[in-house]
Amino acid sequence: MTILRLGTRRSRLATSQSQWVADLLRDAGHSVELVPLATLGDLDTERPLRDFGGSGAFASTLRRALRDGVVDLAVHSLKDVPTAPEEGLVIAAIPRREDPRDALITRDGVTLGELPSGARVGTGSLRRRSQLLALGYGLEVHDLRGNVETRLAAVTSGALDGVVLALAGLRRLGLTEAVSETLDPLVMLPAPGQGALAVETRDDDPAVIAAVSMLEDPDTRACVEAERSLLATLEAGCSAPVGALAEVVEGMDGLELSLRAFVGAADGSHELRRSLVGEVHDAAALGARLAGILLEHGAADRVGASGR
Repeated sequence: MTILRLGTRRSRLATSQSQWVADLLRDAGHSVELVPLATLGDLDTERPLRDFGGSGAFASTLRRALRDGVVDLAVHSLKDVPTAPEEGLVIAAIPRREDPRDALITRDGVTLGELPSGARVGTGSLRRRSQLLALGYGLEVHDLRGNVETRLAAVTSGALDGVVLALAGLRRLGLTEAVSETLDPLVMLPAPGQGALAVETRDDDPAVIAAVSMLEDPDTRACVEAERSLLATLEAGCSAPVGALAEVVEGMDGLELSLRAFVGAADGSHELRRSLVGEVHDAAALGARLAGILLEHGAADRVGASGR
């Protein structure tokens, strides 16, 4: 039996995500070997991601390994994958999504509303920074890079009063006991694609595409297609202050797709929040329509100002 070589970032979280995918493939009768790769985003943990091309810095090394035939498939956190198609590659499967919400971790277990004015909260995300500052709680938001363990250590050491991380990553690492509060999307909309994984292959490798197709979750695919279409139409990169969350919900005439979005200024001085409902099978069009509404209300000025 041919062994599927699965490319993964070296971090504990990325390896955990890739191991989950590998186990599903093994359960289906495939042999899988994990191939750890060091990405640019992992090697440089000091500068903000936006300084060297945004979160695409994590995907580029894995994609190069795919194109060069070093690996047969790669597992990405979908929020780190640029929205533009990559020539020669295809996202062959998007498995069932983990909880997409953000989580707050504080030293004393206090919630966001209980943090005092001047409390120091860490994040490497402009999206989170923008929404935290827009709350008007008087928080000091500090740039923070590094793996999950490094960020949690900034709280336990007293360097920061709190950090905001993706709940999905904490769940995959078995660290949910550290969570002080799961942030409601009404307060903090997640990044487009957050909590979802992308299994990418070469588009001319039908055997591998067929092998991973059993991982596909149609509802998750529809949700992230709507979110990523919105991001692409706004022409905002992975690191821009844009949040989006789509959900398949029960409507008057059956299942429908509900999409909420946020665009803000990095300093929290301005924000736009809009929502739209559409057909599940028309996810990309729904995302583009909501992006159009945001653009009509000045979203381009907010995204542009944040990138300067």
